[in-house]
Amino acid sequence: MVFAFYRLNSLYGDYMIGYLKGNLLRAEDGVAIIETNGVGFEVVCSSAVYSALLKNGGGEVYTYTALKEDGISLYGFISPEEKKTFMQLVTVSGIGMKMGITILSSMSANDLKVKIATGDVKGLSAVKGLGKKTAERLILELKDKMGEIPTGVSAALPDTDISEADDDAVTALIGLGFSRTESVAAVKKAKLSGATNIQQTISYALKSMR
Repeated sequence: MVFAFYRLNSLYGDYMIGYLKGNLLRAEDGVAIIETNGVGFEVVCSSAVYSALLKNGGGEVYTYTALKEDGISLYGFISPEEKKTFMQLVTVSGIGMKMGITILSSMSANDLKVKIATGDVKGLSAVKGLGKKTAERLILELKDKMGEIPTGVSAALPDTDISEADDDAVTALIGLGFSRTESVAAVKKAKLSGATNIQQTISYALKSMR
């Protein structure tokens, strides 16, 4: 199969692309190429939409068009709400496009809202590349902008039953590309399976997530 790639700016000028629907042509390392009417759009995806595209062989993506001097980039999201959250994230100093995607690939938009609303610096700074100071700034700048915690999500408040050692295992799993929610659940399962140190915890957790 021959893949056709086009420069978006030559096709669409200054128009913003906010939504795509089509077949998945190729996917690697969180980047998907979606074919729509014979054009292959390269989209940097959140983990939620990336997983959905892989599972279904295509689908719909809500996109944010980033215009830069060196070209145009598309970022893709599972829903308008996730896209809105991304756009709020990148208004914070120190949170660029890449970090915004990394954050939303480490936790859902609802989990992020909970962490911001509750001032969970530790939970936010567990995201790979997101330091404590940036996490604190994120909370300070977005706490009043994110809105109320969605109904039914209150159970996702910070994991008070996770020990410091277990949280290190959670952080390691997040670094491997899993979301915090998945990582916490896998670590808890590993402890129930008899893991007694961080190496065993990570090993057992990975087995349960495969």
